[in-house]
Amino acid sequence: MPRTEAHLARHTNQKLKGVSFAVIGAIFWGASGIFTQTLFTDAGVKPLWLVGIRLFFAGLLLLLWSGVQEPRMFLAIWKNRHDAILMIVFAFLGMVPSQLTYFLAINAGNAATATILQFLGPVFILLYVAFATHQMPRRIDFVSITLALIGTYLLVTRGHLTGLSLAPAAVFWGIMAGVSQALYTLLPRTLLAKYDARAVTGWSMLLGSLPFLPQYVLHPNPLLTLPDFGAIAFVIVFGTMFAYLLVLGSLNYISPVATGIVECLRTVDCHHSSRHPLAHRVRTGRVARRHLNHFEHTPSSIAV
Repeated sequence: MPRTEAHLARHTNQKLKGVSFAVIGAIFWGASGIFTQTLFTDAGVKPLWLVGIRLFFAGLLLLLWSGVQEPRMFLAIWKNRHDAILMIVFAFLGMVPSQLTYFLAINAGNAATATILQFLGPVFILLYVAFATHQMPRRIDFVSITLALIGTYLLVTRGHLTGLSLAPAAVFWGIMAGVSQALYTLLPRTLLAKYDARAVTGWSMLLGSLPFLPQYVLHPNPLLTLPDFGAIAFVIVFGTMFAYLLVLGSLNYISPVATGIVECLRTVDCHHSSRHPLAHRVRTGRVARRHLNHFEHTPSSIAV
């Protein structure tokens, strides 16, 4: 009996650790949305420019970190042909789309539309897991995703469908954001079980940045102020490096479906960021408190 209780306690701690990783990672991503939005609207930064910058430098930092602490694992992925191919697939079908499609959805429509459509990701994950395991999803998974979708929908629309700008391009990129969220959650599971998460995440980001690099030579870069560089640094370090490291690290402790559901926090946080651009107030020195009204508290609670 004591052994069983110890095993249960250890299992519970592992689950709690996984959920904590996913929650913190989602919050970091959502917080970076504040600065991303103001870079788009105030600094004239383009989505492709920011995606390339954040992937390159976040990947470089993660690889340096991994190389110092786990030097044997630094190049281990590339010594296995199958894993090397899987890494390339993950970089270009998981990491890059997850970064790019959400920003393109915002650029083509608005943050509310992009947020709702991106949260189709857990639905795609659930369908894939059900198909791969030949098992019907658990009732709790259906209930969790349904509540999260309802809460997110109510939050970003305030209950009015007419509040969304469903431009065709925004719908397309929003749905692609949901698909890419599922892909970057599902693709690296084998790699994360064998290699250091920092190396897996770092290599995928560095590889993913390569197609974006020519634009920094061929096209003029935006004129940035010191606060703009600070916002970019936050997006790189917290919104990209730590956000992805934590979310992918959570897959070692909880299921992809659970990770996808927990990431609903990202959609809630990004929505508040887009409607109330705190980063603009930070850049202009006017930081003010914001209190949620009664209607916004309820769907936020449902979604979480």
